[in-house]
Amino acid sequence: MSAARDQILGSVRKALGRDGPVDAGTAERLRAGIAAHARNIVPKRTDLDRPALLDLFQTMAQNVHATVARVARMDDVPAAVGDYLKGQNLPAQIVMAPDPTLDGADWGSQKLLEIRRGVPVESDPVSVTSAAAAVAETGTLIMNSGPDHPSTLNFLPETHIVVLPASRVAKSYEDIWDQLRGQMAERGGLLPRTVNMVTGPSRSGDIEQTLLLGAHGPRRLHIVLVGDGEET
Repeated sequence: MSAARDQILGSVRKALGRDGPVDAGTAERLRAGIAAHARNIVPKRTDLDRPALLDLFQTMAQNVHATVARVARMDDVPAAVGDYLKGQNLPAQIVMAPDPTLDGADWGSQKLLEIRRGVPVESDPVSVTSAAAAVAETGTLIMNSGPDHPSTLNFLPETHIVVLPASRVAKSYEDIWDQLRGQMAERGGLLPRTVNMVTGPSRSGDIEQTLLLGAHGPRRLHIVLVGDGEET
């Protein structure tokens, strides 16, 4: 063991009030606690029926400077994206995730929309992705990296549009971790390489506590919430 590692572990043990490594009994209790995946406290405000939960998600997302449009079906998504781009005076050029979820929309219905599937480059103004899940508690989007969702789509373009099926809106982070652990079994015990939790567009108040959007990523985050059989 290196001297630096000894020093780091020694500092951790000192903070925990320990003189050395834990005994076998304590180690077993710690392992059991990790394996149990006990759920933490869930805010009471998420104890809602589905329509109210979707309303909560929209309110929380808008509170952190995201914008939200609600449509009934995937067929309505391309027009909603086109309307947003026109409303923001943005070019009708998007780089889109190679995500099967997005294939459910007739993108050809928007004749002026130029679409490229894949990873973004610096000149791409707008990205379109789906999201693996969302958290009504905080208006947060859960983005799992993978072949169908390159993580750079979340951060490189200045405008990020997320097509979110309403069925993927969960109450709390505890529900999200339960879902991820369930997916681990399907993936042979593996999590996605990256799980990005995105709450609103990128922003910073580091300079004189003045809010600046687009500090470290997109300056605009627009969510198209799709009913997909649920009431929106």
